[in-house]
Amino acid sequence: MSIEKRVKAVELLYAGLDQEIATFQSNTGLHCKAGCGKCCTHAEVDASPLEFLPWAFYLFLNGIALKTLEELNSKSSPICHIYQPLSVVDSTSGKCSDYKYRGLICRLFGYGASKDKFGELRLATCKIIKEGQVENYEASKLAMANGLYVPIFTDYYMNLSQIDFALGNKIVPINKALKLAIEEVLQYYAYRPFPKGYKNCA
Repeated sequence: MSIEKRVKAVELLYAGLDQEIATFQSNTGLHCKAGCGKCCTHAEVDASPLEFLPWAFYLFLNGIALKTLEELNSKSSPICHIYQPLSVVDSTSGKCSDYKYRGLICRLFGYGASKDKFGELRLATCKIIKEGQVENYEASKLAMANGLYVPIFTDYYMNLSQIDFALGNKIVPINKALKLAIEEVLQYYAYRPFPKGYKNCA
């Protein structure tokens, strides 16, 4: 499958997920604290290259893929390269610099669920939401137990892997995933013409 088709397939998956998350948020009242980027500062965030393929393709179209790859190769911090803290004093306040192209893990965390050993759904969210929105959080757990739909991590990662089994099942530290996504795009177009139907902004 071509890069363009894989990118469109991932974006279509994300569009459906975004709608489901919006519905879940509307039903529960749960929301991220404005300006909070604490979850983005964890060094243990893992992702697959496929979930960042749309981001890498966007970089390629704008002529900055190679530059970004060089930045990633020289980066020593494990914190996501796309995350942009508001200050050097408080790294937990910030934003995603390419929010439109954030990965699947970024979209699911906070509003996605995983199953425990008993098969019960557990909302995967942060301490800030659990402690700062106690009433809504407890109500959401009850609603889920009573059948409220919530996106499930394993389901979405399974759907992702169906687009590209190799790239979708390679789970690595997030900056490694970003690098592999860029390398996939650059290698694909190394001996191919610029994709038809797209504007070369380089």
